[in-house]
Amino acid sequence: MKLFQIHTEKQLISQCLKGNTNAQMTLYKKYAAAMYNVSRNIIKDDMRAEEAMQDAFLSAFDKLDEFKGEVTFGAWLKKIVINKSLDYLKKDKMYEKMASTDDLSIIEELEEFDITEQIEAIKKAMDLLPENYRVIFSLYYLEGYDYEEISEILEMSNTNSRVMLNRAKNKLITLLN
Repeated sequence: MKLFQIHTEKQLISQCLKGNTNAQMTLYKKYAAAMYNVSRNIIKDDMRAEEAMQDAFLSAFDKLDEFKGEVTFGAWLKKIVINKSLDYLKKDKMYEKMASTDDLSIIEELEEFDITEQIEAIKKAMDLLPENYRVIFSLYYLEGYDYEEISEILEMSNTNSRVMLNRAKNKLITLLN
């Protein structure tokens, strides 16, 4: 039986700081699906994306006292998930793997597909992008970060992030044709 009901995210965070595991689970349930998608957009392996997302939550709960409320909790958590996902890429050296041209046969002309098939073709083509291109493409187009934010996250210059995004777009177009 619950003695009280937590109504706001601020209250949830306060309870998490006190070690309330029910509050942690509530926050986890609220954000898990969205944070998994963020991680999956960076790491194309479902299990590794799940692991990275789980590690990010553990890290967030460990560092919750560092959350100052300057941004929303979701935005703060998203940054942790992105960084943890990038760490997984680096650790696994997946960013060095290049997509095999043999895999291009799975993609047909988009004009023959309905919208669902077009989306699936784009997802498959994105999975064929080299990791560094897929990461920057996902951060910009799927997560909505601007060049400056991407530069900070990936620790590169603004110009380099623009160049890499342009190369990623061109590579994706090539894969789709």
